[in-house]
Amino acid sequence: MSTQKHKAEDFRRMHQAPPILVLPNAWDVASARIFASVGASAIATSSAGVAFTLGYPDGQKIPRRLMIESIARIAASVDLPVTADVESGYGPGITDATETAQAVIDSGAIGLNFEDATNDPSSPLFPVEQQRKRLEAVRGTAERAGIPLVINARTDVFLAEVGEPSGRFAEAVRRLNAYRQSGADCLFIPGVTDKDTIQRLAREVAGPLNILVGPGAPPIPVLESMGVRRVSVGSQICRATLATARDAARELLEKGTYRGFLDRTIPYDELNRLMATHS
Repeated sequence: MSTQKHKAEDFRRMHQAPPILVLPNAWDVASARIFASVGASAIATSSAGVAFTLGYPDGQKIPRRLMIESIARIAASVDLPVTADVESGYGPGITDATETAQAVIDSGAIGLNFEDATNDPSSPLFPVEQQRKRLEAVRGTAERAGIPLVINARTDVFLAEVGEPSGRFAEAVRRLNAYRQSGADCLFIPGVTDKDTIQRLAREVAGPLNILVGPGAPPIPVLESMGVRRVSVGSQICRATLATARDAARELLEKGTYRGFLDRTIPYDELNRLMATHS
């Protein structure tokens, strides 16, 4: 517990000062250890990546138990802080938020992503006050456990294209600043990649800002100069890996060749050594 507490404290400090915190999102033990081996200072999990790996679509379709089991395996596999993507807490209520937060702590992780998305197209976001109460329940659970869980509060205003485009910026800022007041340590807004909007968010959001990078996003050094404190990639590395697997299988089955993927493999002995590190 002491080690977990220290990892949480270290992870919180990573949000406070340069350099910018860059988080590759792992989906299993192998990806987590590879990311650690190339210099990651912390590991974030990808809810979509874990779900895909276990045969589920993204969007809280995977049972919480299976998600937490994967997070626990990842957290046990590396010495770095691991922050868990637990979507919207696997249920709308305060009890759901509390149980999910406790499960994250029990898994050995030291932080979590917590979304305001409902996965209901007719009402895509939780009302702000309901989401604040859910966040306060997560913070209270962490305090009772004695683990300073790093809460990354996410709003999907832009990602889900909620409301009129002209009003999305103000609504996103309103939500993120309210979530900060309810105990969030970091504020996450996926779906934004243009420089001007990111610059405005960094000025108006009252806490460390997390940007999900993607096509069209500025390079990380530019994001850092703009005041962004945390960058993540979501399921994109996982999907790039799966694209390699798909293309390799097509080459093998359709052309009967294998040059395209044999030239890109990590050496067998290198992976074996990496997997033996914590065995």
